[in-house]
Amino acid sequence: MSRFLLGCLAAAFTAAAGWAQPDSRSVLGERTPLLAAGAAAIQAGRYEDGIRLTSQGLETETVPPRLRAAALANMCAAHAAKGEPDAAIALCDESVAIDPTNWRAYSNRAYAYWLKGMYADATADVDTAARIAPRAPQVKEIRGLINEKTLRPRVTMENRQ
Repeated sequence: MSRFLLGCLAAAFTAAAGWAQPDSRSVLGERTPLLAAGAAAIQAGRYEDGIRLTSQGLETETVPPRLRAAALANMCAAHAAKGEPDAAIALCDESVAIDPTNWRAYSNRAYAYWLKGMYADATADVDTAARIAPRAPQVKEIRGLINEKTLRPRVTMENRQ
C-alpha cells in the first residue's frame, strides 16, 4: 500500500528553478533544499526523515503559499503511509486551506479517510480531486479502494422450476 501512496504524493520535487507547474507538481530550486530533501525521503519510503526535513524546511525556508501547501500534502501522504490517518488529515486540511486547487491534497486526504473507514468523506474528497485532475491515476486508484469497501456485489439468479 505504501507504493500506492508514493503515487499520491503532493509533489514530485526536483532541483530546478520555479514552482507550481500546471499539473500541481512543485518544482523546488536552490531556495528550498530542506523541502526537496524531505520530498525525496518521502518518495524513497523514509517517512520519518521526510516529515522531519519537510517540517524543518517549512520553519526555516522562505516558502510561497502554493509550495507550502504542496509540502503539507507531502507530509499528509507520509503520515497516511505510516498508518497515521488523523495526523494526515490535519495536514491535508491545512494544505487545502492554503491551496484549494491542489488535487493531491484531496487525494491524500481521501486515502487517510479510507484508512479510518470514513468512506463518505473519502468519496467527497476523491470527487473533488477528480474535478480538478480528471486523468490522475491516483484518483482512480483511490476510487477503486473506496468502491471495494462500499459497493455491494449483486447477482442475478434464475429460478427454473
